[in-house]
Amino acid sequence: MAKSALLKSSIAKKVAMALSGLFLMLFLAQHFFINMTSVFSADTFNSISHFMGNNPLVQFVIQPILIVGVIFHFIMGFVLEYKNNSARPISYAKNNGAANSSWASRNMIISGSVVLAFLLVHFYDFWVPEMVYKYVDVSPLNETRYFHELAEKFESPIRTGLYSLSFLLLSLHLWHGFSSSFQSVGFNNKYSKSLKGFGYGFAIVIPFGFIFIALFHHFNH
Repeated sequence: MAKSALLKSSIAKKVAMALSGLFLMLFLAQHFFINMTSVFSADTFNSISHFMGNNPLVQFVIQPILIVGVIFHFIMGFVLEYKNNSARPISYAKNNGAANSSWASRNMIISGSVVLAFLLVHFYDFWVPEMVYKYVDVSPLNETRYFHELAEKFESPIRTGLYSLSFLLLSLHLWHGFSSSFQSVGFNNKYSKSLKGFGYGFAIVIPFGFIFIALFHHFNH
């Protein structure tokens, strides 16, 4: 009975981890498509950003759910990593992980930690100033300020480089995480191959798309 309860608890945690990972993907996809418009049209980017920043449904329902889901995903990752390590009473004398696993799979906690740190900095850079601007300073709304604020963040080559490195690690995190999440919950049917292909494509297009946006504004500011 105890083993059965433990197994169910473990499966529940893995399902929660997989589902919360989808919030990360939704969060990334939303921000990517909005930020990509800044490459083509400052006016379009300003219009979409103003709408998203002043829509009550987005600000007080959708955005908090996405943020909580993303943070929960990383916290659950740390919890599972700790429990997995605690379950090994004897350390391996020699562990040649590279022989049967990829770097990404062996270092998910490292890439995840870097990505989480980046997200927190991102909130500090963009979300906190936005909240102060709207609810503390109570300045007249400037609907054309968003493009300038975005481009200004990428003036520094150091910031741009760290930003790009973070998304490179995110790409590795997503590459392994998407496929392993389905494996963890026992999802294996005729759609598995297509979903894995989608996951691999997402892990390349979205992170490298963010890197492209950063480099574009850095060299064109």
